[in-house]
Amino acid sequence: MEVVEFRPTREQYRYTFGGAEPVAVIDPGTALRLWTEDAFGGRIRRHGDLFTAVVGDLPVNPQTGPFHVRGAEPGDTLVLHIAALSPARDWGASCAIPGFGGLTSTGRTATLQDPLPERTWIYSVDRARGTVGFSALATDFTVDLPLAPMLGTVGVAPAQGEVRTSMAADAFGGNMDSPEVRAGTTCYLGVNVPGALFSVGDGHYRQGEGESCGTAVEGAMAVTLIVDLVKGHAPAWPRLESDDALAVIGSARPLEDAWRISQVDMVHWLADLHRLDLMDAYQLLSQTARTPLANVVDTNYSCVTKVDKALLPRVEVHEGVHDTLRLLAATV
Repeated sequence: MEVVEFRPTREQYRYTFGGAEPVAVIDPGTALRLWTEDAFGGRIRRHGDLFTAVVGDLPVNPQTGPFHVRGAEPGDTLVLHIAALSPARDWGASCAIPGFGGLTSTGRTATLQDPLPERTWIYSVDRARGTVGFSALATDFTVDLPLAPMLGTVGVAPAQGEVRTSMAADAFGGNMDSPEVRAGTTCYLGVNVPGALFSVGDGHYRQGEGESCGTAVEGAMAVTLIVDLVKGHAPAWPRLESDDALAVIGSARPLEDAWRISQVDMVHWLADLHRLDLMDAYQLLSQTARTPLANVVDTNYSCVTKVDKALLPRVEVHEGVHDTLRLLAATV
């Protein structure tokens, strides 16, 4: 297995899905060792670094990539197995940003109330203990939380030559902000353009479901991926497989449409895997699904529909590619 290492320079980061030339051409079966910058571009390092002053109108969510996968054509399925995620710094940052977040006035949910006050929290990373440390700003309260590294953004170039900001999530993937996108998970993305042109970024050392204030514990990440390709069978929306579950991520506004998208695609996935009539699959989903929220703050909201494998007869997805890549990941 070929292993390719890539650490972007600041000039090589991209802030869109689509519209960018690839940084490398790789073959299916390649392992990538990547470095991703945090959502703030590494600019927020101290409690006094407020987003509006340090980042302001600069682009956010820098992407590592895009990578051209040789042989990938529209209608194929890009397979990305996340072999490992590791914090690349000993600190992470989270912010309350004026006009952004789930519990404040925003440009889309406009009210006469003033925005919530701007704040920055810095979390210390203890790799030996596997924790990130939260310290309250107004009191002496502290608590250590378990590290739970994830990728906020995983996506391919959209169809029809469309270019989307790296803040967006849609059928191409993008800024889905789901804690399900973690080490041990295989992502299935529909290919829209030759080469797929996929990018990753927006590492989170930890994030609650929904990403309530709009930012997780944002941090630079060391990422190891194994890339594969399934000819045809492109999913309509991003699908995930872990050892324990299958999941679909739907993104839209309002939130109930994101939920509906993930539910509908899971109905079709169950029907295909178990050779079920759609109404039977719909009924089965109604009794087995879990629906964790991914984010309720971005340009589109993202909702996950998840079904535990243990509840259903064992079937292989794409001839067992997840199990194959999971075993390969141990050798990288």
